[in-house]
Amino acid sequence: MDLGKKLREALAKLTNRPYVDEDAVRSLIKDLQRVLISSDVSVKLVFQLSKKIEERALKTKKLEALSLREHVMRVVYEELLELMGKSFTPRLDKHRILVAGLFGSGKTTSTAKIAHYYKSKGLSVGMVAADVDRPAAQEQLEQLSKQVGAGFYTIKGEKDAAKIVKDAMHKAKEDVLIVDSAGRSAFDGRMVEELRAMASELKPDETYLVVSADIGQVAGKQAEEFNAAVPLSGVVVTKMDGSGKGGGALSAVAATDAKIAFIGVGEKISDFEVYDSQRFVGGLLGVPDLKGLMEKVERISKETDVQKLATEELTIDSFYEQLKAAKKLGPLSSVFSMLGASDVPKEMVQQSEEKLKKFESMINSMTKAEKKNAKLIRAQPARVARIASGSGCTEKDVREFLSQFEKMEKMMGQFQKNRGFRKKIEQMLQGGQLGNLKMS
Repeated sequence: MDLGKKLREALAKLTNRPYVDEDAVRSLIKDLQRVLISSDVSVKLVFQLSKKIEERALKTKKLEALSLREHVMRVVYEELLELMGKSFTPRLDKHRILVAGLFGSGKTTSTAKIAHYYKSKGLSVGMVAADVDRPAAQEQLEQLSKQVGAGFYTIKGEKDAAKIVKDAMHKAKEDVLIVDSAGRSAFDGRMVEELRAMASELKPDETYLVVSADIGQVAGKQAEEFNAAVPLSGVVVTKMDGSGKGGGALSAVAATDAKIAFIGVGEKISDFEVYDSQRFVGGLLGVPDLKGLMEKVERISKETDVQKLATEELTIDSFYEQLKAAKKLGPLSSVFSMLGASDVPKEMVQQSEEKLKKFESMINSMTKAEKKNAKLIRAQPARVARIASGSGCTEKDVREFLSQFEKMEKMMGQFQKNRGFRKKIEQMLQGGQLGNLKMS
C-alpha cells in the first residue's frame, strides 16, 4: 500500500470540504488512523498521534493568518514529523563506522552505499569485510568497493572477525573506515559476542543498524536489541521505495529514541539519502521538495558541462548528451514527487519514460553524420526505415522524433537570441536560482 497516496487522499477530503468544523477534523483523524494502522504503524502510536492532533487542532489557538483548514493541515504535518523521528546530520570528519544487521536487511549493500555517500562528500573511504559467516559476503563487498572506488580490507579464510578488523586498522589510511559485520537469521548471543569483540578493536565513532522497511514495526524491537548489545548512533532503513510498511518501520524506530540515519530508496548505489524528516513527511503529503531537486541538479551540473549543453548548437548528438544528463535526475516519478506532483497518473509517467527510451534507441541507430545533421534523415526515407529497423521502432516513431527535435531546434534558436533569458536558465540549471522558485 502507498502510505503517501492514502495520506494525501485523506487530507484531500478535508481540503475539498466547503468548510471545516469539529466533525470534519474528527473524520480526518479516523481516516488517518485507518491509513496508518494498515501501513503497519503501531496501534498505540496511532492513537497517541490521534489524541495529539485532536487536542492541537481543536483546543489550541491557531495563528490569526491561518484558516482552520490550514491550521489543521499544519498540525497534521508537525505531528507526523514527530511520529517519524528527527532528521539526521552525519559527521563529515575522520571516523570509524560499524555496520550491523540481520540476514536479508541489505547490510552489505548499505555498507557500500554509506561508503559512496562519504566519497561524494570528498572523503577517502576504506571498507572492511568482516562478515565471516555468509558465503561470498567478502567477495560481494570487494566488488562493491571497486564500484565505489573505496579501499578494501579483509583476511581471506579468517574466521575471527575481530582479527580482520584489527588487521584493517593497522593498514587503512582512509578518512572513513566502514566495517561490514556478519548477519544472522535472528538476534542471538553469538552475534552479540562477535559485535562486542569487533567494537572493542574498532572503537567505532558511529554504529549503524540496517533494517528492511518491509518488516514494519518489528524494526523497533530490532533497534532495542542491537542497542543493548552495541550502543547505536543510527538506523539505516532499506527498501523504502517498495514497501508499504516503511511508515511502520520508521515510526517504530523513532519510538525507541533511536535515530534514523539513512534510508535506501532504490537498488543503485546512489539511491541512498540522509534521513530528513521534513523532506520525508513532505513527500508523503505532496509538499514540493525543491531543495532535494536542487541538490540533484547541482550534483549533475558538476558531472556535466551544463553551460556547454545549453549554449552549443543543437544537434541530435548534443540532444543525446542532454538526455543522458536528464536521466541522472532519476525516474520521472521521483522528479514529479519532488515537484509536489506525487499523484501524476502512472500511465502518463510510464508513457513518458518509454518515449525517452525509444528516443535513445533511435539515436543509437543513427550514423555520426545523421546525428550532426538531422535533415539528412528527413530527406531520405531509406534512412528512416534503417533507423526504425535498428531501434525496434516504427517509421512513424522516427518521424515523430524528428518533428519533436525540429520543434526543440526552433526553441533553441529563440533561446540563443535572448541572452537575458538564456542567462537565467543557465543559472537555474546550475542550482543558482532553483531554490528561489515558488510553487503555486
